[in-house]
Amino acid sequence: MLLFINQPWPWYIAGPLIGLTVPVLLLLGNKSFGISSSLRHICAACLPAKIPFFTYDWKKEAWNLFFVLGIFLGGIIASTLLANPDPVVVNPKLSTELAGYGITNYKHLVPADIMNWPALLTIRGLIMMVVGGFLVGFGTRYAGGCTSGHAIMGLSTLQWPSLVATICFMAGGFIMANLILPYILAL
Repeated sequence: MLLFINQPWPWYIAGPLIGLTVPVLLLLGNKSFGISSSLRHICAACLPAKIPFFTYDWKKEAWNLFFVLGIFLGGIIASTLLANPDPVVVNPKLSTELAGYGITNYKHLVPADIMNWPALLTIRGLIMMVVGGFLVGFGTRYAGGCTSGHAIMGLSTLQWPSLVATICFMAGGFIMANLILPYILAL
């Protein structure tokens, strides 16, 4: 049984399990799935300032904080107790392309060549981690939610803004991965 958990799950098992989160949340308490709103709840709970955006009854959404805590703890358990010791399998064409950018160490899910503390002090690392993080946060707020909220919850409840946001997320990801990222990696 443990060997099954250590291996990547096929899309036809993992996808429906993720998708079943939506009806379960709706049936159990008419709750919406989304992760980005939890940061707002944390700020509302921890900031004593009377900022209008954070002035609401965040305690009604405390379940969301426990949900995110469960995701965080699940990630820790998966990365320590259930980690697959085998290197990540990468397509040979992608491996050759990454080697051209000096990325050869992708034993884990995150390439250690570009995602580490010393890399943060380079122009490439600053752009990828700090500017990229800011853009993700800004885009999430501007779109009114994150990819999980829009693509999983919004699309399943047939919300037009979620369809538009998901299309924009996908287009932005395609543009970034294929047109912008190669220039950043070449720095």
